[in-house]
Amino acid sequence: MRLPPAIIGHAEEVLREILRFTGPADGTLSRYFRDHPRLGSRERGVIAESVYGLLRNKSVYTSFAESGSGPAMRRLTLLGLADAVGADSLGGLTEEESVWLQRVMQIDRSHLPLALKSNMPAWLWEKLTTRFGEEPAMQLAVALNTPAPLDLRVNSMKGNREEVAAALALAPILAEPTPYSATGLRVKKKPSIQNLPLFKDGTIEVQDEGSQLLAQLVGARRGEMVADFCAGAGGKTLALGATMRNTGRLYAFDVSEKRLAKLKPRLARSGLSNVHPVVIAHEKDTKIKRLAGKMDRVLVDAPCSGLGTLRRNPDVKWRQTADGVAELNVKQASILASAARMVKAGGRLVYATCSILDEENEAIVQAFLADHPDFHLLPASQVLAEQKVELEMGDYLKLYPHLHETDGFFAAILERNK
Repeated sequence: MRLPPAIIGHAEEVLREILRFTGPADGTLSRYFRDHPRLGSRERGVIAESVYGLLRNKSVYTSFAESGSGPAMRRLTLLGLADAVGADSLGGLTEEESVWLQRVMQIDRSHLPLALKSNMPAWLWEKLTTRFGEEPAMQLAVALNTPAPLDLRVNSMKGNREEVAAALALAPILAEPTPYSATGLRVKKKPSIQNLPLFKDGTIEVQDEGSQLLAQLVGARRGEMVADFCAGAGGKTLALGATMRNTGRLYAFDVSEKRLAKLKPRLARSGLSNVHPVVIAHEKDTKIKRLAGKMDRVLVDAPCSGLGTLRRNPDVKWRQTADGVAELNVKQASILASAARMVKAGGRLVYATCSILDEENEAIVQAFLADHPDFHLLPASQVLAEQKVELEMGDYLKLYPHLHETDGFFAAILERNK
């Protein structure tokens, strides 16, 4: 079935806006679709898939688009659409465009230079090859450029994994247990789950398995005082609340009222009443100071480059810069130091990012430990064993999509001396 020629125009228009990289691609797409309500669900799906495909393969497609004739943005758009639905499905092409597109789509990409084939910006590719070596860096790049499956977390307050998998099968949605998280289910295809009763009643939440493991490393227990220091929309907060069996007191701090507002409907569905969302002005807010030395556990999921989430957010690699990462490092160190003040003697502090860069991860932790002799590192291997997670790790949790089928995650578990 051929797509109407107008789809090419819509895809080109939204792509032009997205490639300015002034904001997240998903937000730009959502706004465009709201502004064009006559686009059907299939048309929206094709446009979104073509845009994300192009963001994943931007280096290669920009190189390919240098051949051919006509406006470069149209050529890029055609490559994205051909990748999504096949060149034969595109209507309204000139004969010259059809010939060019068929020729370009048949190029054997295995012979391209690694730096181009990685589809990473030069600064990032350089960092990855320096850290991992060319071949492992390429394996990581390929995995980061492959769309992620849909991971679900089963709310243990409302059901168990086996019952939920059986209920999903009736939908019919095939979900398999994730290998590491005891509450995780992985759906290979990406069905819409928002209208499922299991979602509406809070039995399931969308959450990458790696993110679920971060919550497990906190090891929150019943009746404790716990803080999620950079809670955002609250995915990890909800996981922590379920681990605490809805007892104790769980603070969800964030500087963004808008992000915390997204937690409220999720909180209502979850059945948790021990969560207290709190908007703070900054990491040194007086609301934080009042809780100094009172927390059993604190999770710091620090603002970071997000380069571990490229499977879901491929535009991040083009929007992020080396200078931007350096600015984040200052913020990360400050946030970790402020959060540490809340931890009581013998309490646990977990520093985490969804980044794959050393300077956002080990470097921040090592600098913190050098400045805070009252804290020591708990090996991730030890804590994972305590949580009965069968995952080989050393001092830190380091998750990668090509090795663990999760987003890229890092975590360090720190304990305040007794």
